[in-house]
Amino acid sequence: MNSKKNVTILLSFILSINLLSACSGGGAKSPDDTKKPEAGISTTGMPIAPEKINLKMIAGKAPTTASNWNDVMLWQEYEKLTNIHVDWDMIPDETLTEKRNIMLAGGNYPDAFFTAGIPTPDLLKYGSQGTFIKLNDLIDKYAPNIKKLLNENPEVRKGLTMPDGNIYSFPTVFDPKFTSVLSGGKVWLKKEWLDKLNLKEPETTEDFYNMLKAFKEKDPNGNGQADEIPFQSVGLPGIINYFKGAWGLGTRGSLHANVDMDSSGKLRFIPTDPKYKEMLQYVQKLYSEKLIAEDIFTIKSNQFYATGSKGLYGATRTTSPQTLMNQPGYIGANALKGPHGDQVYTAVGSPLADPGAFVITDKNKHPEATVRWMDYLYGEEGSKMFFMGFEGKSYEKTPSGELQYTKEITANPGGLTFEQALVKYVVWPGGGYPNMVQQKFFKGAESLPESIAATEKFVKYIPKEIWPTFSYTAEENQKMAALSADINTYVTEMNAKFVTSKTPFSEWDSYVETLKKMKLNEYMSIYQAAYDRYKK
Repeated sequence: MNSKKNVTILLSFILSINLLSACSGGGAKSPDDTKKPEAGISTTGMPIAPEKINLKMIAGKAPTTASNWNDVMLWQEYEKLTNIHVDWDMIPDETLTEKRNIMLAGGNYPDAFFTAGIPTPDLLKYGSQGTFIKLNDLIDKYAPNIKKLLNENPEVRKGLTMPDGNIYSFPTVFDPKFTSVLSGGKVWLKKEWLDKLNLKEPETTEDFYNMLKAFKEKDPNGNGQADEIPFQSVGLPGIINYFKGAWGLGTRGSLHANVDMDSSGKLRFIPTDPKYKEMLQYVQKLYSEKLIAEDIFTIKSNQFYATGSKGLYGATRTTSPQTLMNQPGYIGANALKGPHGDQVYTAVGSPLADPGAFVITDKNKHPEATVRWMDYLYGEEGSKMFFMGFEGKSYEKTPSGELQYTKEITANPGGLTFEQALVKYVVWPGGGYPNMVQQKFFKGAESLPESIAATEKFVKYIPKEIWPTFSYTAEENQKMAALSADINTYVTEMNAKFVTSKTPFSEWDSYVETLKKMKLNEYMSIYQAAYDRYKK
């Protein structure tokens, strides 16, 4: 009896030490390493749990998604299938990062974050502390769909795995064959105005300038008023991302906005390159002549869509004028040839679109069930339900077996846009979700005929190698957090000042010297180390 008691005391002591280690974050194991598998959770089939499980999740709310996911048909029907109820707390995208950081710092966070957009430094930070649970073994045992996805897409696995060898999140993955979705937001041109002014689609940056000038000066909408907006976007970065390729910049895609590889095979900090200066001078010319909307730096998404719905944009950058603004008749722009003969379509992302789309926290008492709940959505039936909704309600089958949205969605009798009609059934509008985006199920903006046609124009100009997000060690993360904040903020500020002429280009050298003083060399050395790990 005493021997058994002593053993019990010893085991309790060891358990206490382990728990203290976990709290300290010093080499601690994540909860899934020590927790016994949950009783009654099936590894296949439905329901997932024999008795109702309740989970609390926070989701980022994009402007185009439903305001309350508790009322969306997808989650109501999925609860019936799985026996898992999710209580959704919606936080607007604009404040999601700040509120998530406050929650994590204060310990008041949910069972999981969905459409979380968690950056890789935070995945490693909170994963190594045990706040986000390690998923390696759980994926192996309970997530056959995600396991298959990672096995078939080694680049996705590489990008998702942190430097400590662990996976802490479920990603948004774009099918590598689905080029239209990889290119995301595109530049669109109003075909009616081109035809009226007898203009060809622009092939060069000079053509593009002349087109915008004609849109501004020649009254293409024929109302006798100078109300046309030649070129509009939400913010300057999207426009810069489009133009960079005309100066041979951005050669590894759009996820690395400020770093690419030059023709000699060396990493390059794009915003200090002389060609970047030329590109900004071109954008400054457009802005100074009011060919780019003056409010591009301040306009919000809702106002952008509202103004666009009046048909006033000659050229615009978005996913689709048709689905977001009820404006058919736009055609996609090609990659432009620049003054030195460069022609690269750089506004293309990696198949690993968002590593941190979904995480499970150590508050979650049902990690196995949650992993199964998440994994089903990556599979054939789950993905169809996630994107298309429900047959006879939001979609129907054509005689050839193709899936298509119902007229309620595509030609809503109440005048709702495509996404406004859809969001009572599903939650994908707005992006950021954990799933595999495939053309056969994803019937959003990027699957429209005009989007596919736009992609066919520039597909041959897409770089052969597209980088996913790189991951950094804990020590590198600490340094990069400070360096990136200073350097990237300064670049963004100076982009705006150069384009608006608040700072003349005669001060370019001073701008470059300031970046060097911000330890740009150290920033690039850390980048090089992360790149070397990625290549290995």
